[in-house]
Order: sequence, then C-alpha cells, then structure tokens
Amino acid sequence: MKALLTVLLLALPAFAGAADTATTSAAPAASEPRFSSGWRFEQRSGPALYGALCAACHMPDGRGARGAGSYPALQANPRLAATPYALHMVLNGHRAMPGFGRQLSDEQVAAVLSHVRERFGGLTPEAARVTPAEAAEVRQAAQAGTAVAH
Repeated sequence: MKALLTVLLLALPAFAGAADTATTSAAPAASEPRFSSGWRFEQRSGPALYGALCAACHMPDGRGARGAGSYPALQANPRLAATPYALHMVLNGHRAMPGFGRQLSDEQVAAVLSHVRERFGGLTPEAARVTPAEAAEVRQAAQAGTAVAH
C-alpha cells in the first residue's frame, strides 16, 4: 500500500502538467516555476503568471466561473481595453478580486496583463502591450490616492 501511494504521489506532478497543457493554448515555459516558494510570485512570463494567479478563478480558458463566488469572464471582456482599469484591478483588486501589488513587480504585472489583454481581450500584440512604467504609474497613483487618466 505504501509503495502504491509513493508511485501515485510521484506521478501527480506529471499528470498535473499534462492537464495544464491540455486546457490552455499558451502553456508556460518549462523553465518557469509552477509554484512560488514565498510571499512573492516567482513566475516571469505572462502565461506562467496567468496560470499561477488568474486561472484558478477566471479558468484556464478565461471564461470565468460561478459557484462559491462569481468570477467574471476575461474572454471578450471589453474592460480589458482600458489599461488603467486593468492595472488597477491587478494591483489593488476590487471586491472579491484580491490585489496582487505586493506580490508582483511592475515587470510581472505588465507581463500578465499584456498576456491577458492579447489572449482574451481580442487586442493585437501592440495594442495589448502594457509596460512596467505604466504599472509603476498606477501603483504610485494608488499609493498617493490619486487617479491615473489616460
């Protein structure tokens, strides 16, 4: 019995990885960590960050979910076109959406939002691109209690 349990536990990471790639068209790079070891997220690419931060609630396909809570769809969500809005949501959160500003660098915020806006928002790569400077501007405005107008 103990040997069977050991085999199952050793096979679990391989199965979980196969399930992730089957449900998402933009699988994270193999060099990206699946899990973070501390308070800050270690993933760097947009797809890896989406998998670590967003997919559990918004689903791997971005369709959102209803159950214990309501998680809005990111797929075809017109609000993703508004860069300051999207940045505010990721950095500060709103209602049931937690803010990730303390756990993510400006580069990580830009990477995950660029990925989400292109993959689910229907924007071209150029239009979807969010820069670390934009993330820093929204972060600083929130800390100062002012709004960012674009």
